[in-house]
Amino acid sequence: MSDIASESATCPSHALDVPKLDALPPGATPQLTCYQLDPRAAPIIPGRRDRAWMDATDDHYAYRCLPLSMANTSGWEISSPLDFEVTWNGNQDLNAITARAPGVDPNALRALITSHFGHGILTFHTGWLFRTSPGWGLWVRGAPNYAKDGIHALDGLVETDWLPFPFTMNWRFTRACTVRFQRGDPFCFITLCPHALMDHVAPKRANIEDDAKLKAEYVEWGESRAEFNKLLHDGDPATVAKKWQRHYFQGKAVDGDTPFHVNKRRLKPVE
Repeated sequence: MSDIASESATCPSHALDVPKLDALPPGATPQLTCYQLDPRAAPIIPGRRDRAWMDATDDHYAYRCLPLSMANTSGWEISSPLDFEVTWNGNQDLNAITARAPGVDPNALRALITSHFGHGILTFHTGWLFRTSPGWGLWVRGAPNYAKDGIHALDGLVETDWLPFPFTMNWRFTRACTVRFQRGDPFCFITLCPHALMDHVAPKRANIEDDAKLKAEYVEWGESRAEFNKLLHDGDPATVAKKWQRHYFQGKAVDGDTPFHVNKRRLKPVE
């Protein structure tokens, strides 16, 4: 709640003809303006790909899933400017949450977090007011594929194309416990969302048998994947050395390159 597939990400980049920003028509690129309200506003940086739990997988296996890495980097992180710990005693009142940050100015801690809603909900103040282009809002949530034991980030979709005041970021305790945030830990993640268009989407049901080309590509992919996995299981040296198929990461469709494919985000910093 805000107030108000498996490919390696370590593979070489695959060059594709993708639209360039300077080739897009005027107004096609949505704008994001970040108004700093507090000199102690939390830092904003482009989303980071790495996750500790992904690092800990065998041979960094989790990074072979390109959708994971793309989600991790498809937005901007707002991170804690200080170290602190917060405890929920399990009660529903505002005083049920207590925070501690030894050596930190208490005013700085109060400017960052508060118990505003009760019910085990911890509220963060970002120190920023965001404005987006008409029809575009911000999907506000915790950093993708990032978790803390005992507390969960709540999602919100905010109409930042008109909102004249800041939103807060909220986390809900999942049990009575103490949770620690370190300086640099992301507590909020923002991604632009064309919310004005979503109600116009009309999902339709289809039978894959009615699309001969797609059905053929699907069957060919399935056969290729099954053969690759069999060779891998049987210890085929060339397949073992390759480790995994890279079609998705490279943007390789069955009949050639995809018309548009991104395997690495290059979001710009807030300046």
